[in-house]
Amino acid sequence: MTQHAILNNVQHRDLRVSVARGAEYGDDIMSALTFPEEFRNVQAYYPIVFQQDDQGGFQPVALFGLQRGENLFLEGSRWDAHYIPLSVQREPFLIGRTATGGQVHIDLDHPRVGDETGQPLFHDHGGPTEFLEHISNVLGMLHAGVESTQAYIQALLKHDLLESFVVDVKFNEDSQSRLVGYHTINQDRLHQLDGNALEELSRADHLEPTFMAVASLNHMRDLVERYNRRYAHG
Repeated sequence: MTQHAILNNVQHRDLRVSVARGAEYGDDIMSALTFPEEFRNVQAYYPIVFQQDDQGGFQPVALFGLQRGENLFLEGSRWDAHYIPLSVQREPFLIGRTATGGQVHIDLDHPRVGDETGQPLFHDHGGPTEFLEHISNVLGMLHAGVESTQAYIQALLKHDLLESFVVDVKFNEDSQSRLVGYHTINQDRLHQLDGNALEELSRADHLEPTFMAVASLNHMRDLVERYNRRYAHG
């Protein structure tokens, strides 16, 4: 269940939000949305792949696991990476758009909300804390990232740069897992692009994130090794 409310310093003056990590806070997720401007930070730890939505469009995601509900970076209360995607950092906050700008919303039913040891959102005088200011910046970057992603995906499709892929993980004859339903950058087609196409991608700031997405696939091996370590002994 969710209970979204516009955040304000009267009703939510004493509200605190936990920044701890753990499955109990909803961190047991297989992937999270990302966007081109974030690829440089994301590719340092996670594979970046492209997921098809219900409307047939694509969205980039950082991959944390090989099956639903699995985060191989989550070890109890520890997230084993120095960077966590902004779409995860922003929980339990959302951005709402109005005619005059953005509003910060909060999901009051989220497990992070109401923890007495969590981060305060407002000072005694009603002003936002540094934590809330950070969240506002995160939401702003996410909103801009969602908008830039649409043009980026259209550029990839224009040049036929997305291809589906499958990853098989096998321990023995009775135990295996298969990752399906995702797309990656087709490196052969990328390398075959002519100068005009490469210049077009570069001028639109689409070339660098594309190479970042390609580089991130080196972490698929790391993901499989994490999977093996977690499940090899049952």
